[in-house]
Amino acid sequence: MEKGKISSLQMAVMLFPAIIATFIISVPSIVGQYAKNDLWISPIFASVGGFVTVYIAYELHKLYPKQTVIQFSEQIVGRFAGKIISLIFLSFYLLTTGHVVRGYSEFIVSSILIHTPISVISVTMVILCAFAVQGGIEMLGRLAQLFSPFFILPLFIVVILLSPDFDFKNIFPIFGEGIGPSLKGAVVPRGWFSEFFLIIFLLPFVTDVKKSRKYGMWTVFAVMLTLVVVNLTVLLILGPATASKQFPLMNVSRYVSVGEFFDNLESVAMAVWIIGAFVKISVFFYVTALGTAQFLNLSDYRVVIWPFTILIVEISFWSIPSLAAYNSFLTVVLPYYGPFIQTIIPLFLLLIAIVRKKKKAN
Repeated sequence: MEKGKISSLQMAVMLFPAIIATFIISVPSIVGQYAKNDLWISPIFASVGGFVTVYIAYELHKLYPKQTVIQFSEQIVGRFAGKIISLIFLSFYLLTTGHVVRGYSEFIVSSILIHTPISVISVTMVILCAFAVQGGIEMLGRLAQLFSPFFILPLFIVVILLSPDFDFKNIFPIFGEGIGPSLKGAVVPRGWFSEFFLIIFLLPFVTDVKKSRKYGMWTVFAVMLTLVVVNLTVLLILGPATASKQFPLMNVSRYVSVGEFFDNLESVAMAVWIIGAFVKISVFFYVTALGTAQFLNLSDYRVVIWPFTILIVEISFWSIPSLAAYNSFLTVVLPYYGPFIQTIIPLFLLLIAIVRKKKKAN
């Protein structure tokens, strides 16, 4: 079905933007509503879920090294229950892909292309991602490796150029109201960290699989560190106003001014967002198509790509009707729905698999 192979490094650079892309634009303001000036601490607490998720996925992969969760779930809990669990996973990733497309489109339309129909933005991005998915996992790995410098470097260049405007008074008092606000702020990011379960669909195609757990853990750490830096940067510039901004990173990018020719770098933040959104949508799209083909016992996942292209666009329109509904989904639904699907259910599968293995050994 999939003959391509990727390295552990390519797996890592696929996961990094796939996890972080939709976070850095709008979520700092959501976290700031709960954690206030401790919003930069919340990703540290939330990252625990990412480390646990990678560990669970890797242990499942060791037990079933050539299969994804769609394939081995039936071996763990039986055919009927396994099919139900597979449907849950596939429904989640299909809906999430549509939600990411909607979030991307809303951001583009509200920021720069205000007179462009949102359908044009959504359709063009999904078609572009469909062609990438058509090329297979090797193409996705190479594209992610190619685009990763253009995703990471501009982000940190913006942070460095903003450093003269930092007001370090905004960070104090640290834990002024105790640890509670930081833990409340960590509830939203944990939905993103649970997405590291995507690794279970990539591990069967990794050539140096012995390094994959190390790269997976380092990727969690890199995501956590990036979120801390982004949240801290936004806080040091905007202070208490962070929670009131729709797209804080875009707002702080306008503070950059070097000479009279290098200023208003919101276009850089825009480029980072577009590249990250492309990688994220492509990875989720690939996982959905591959998992569906495995669920239906098809010989090639590419036959479902173009039907899913239409379906993803439709989901982006009908499941999330507006930007307000999208923000509500990020705040109310994803922080609980995501970890349940991608951490709790896999943990349940891992425990049953371990018990069954011990009984079989005895």
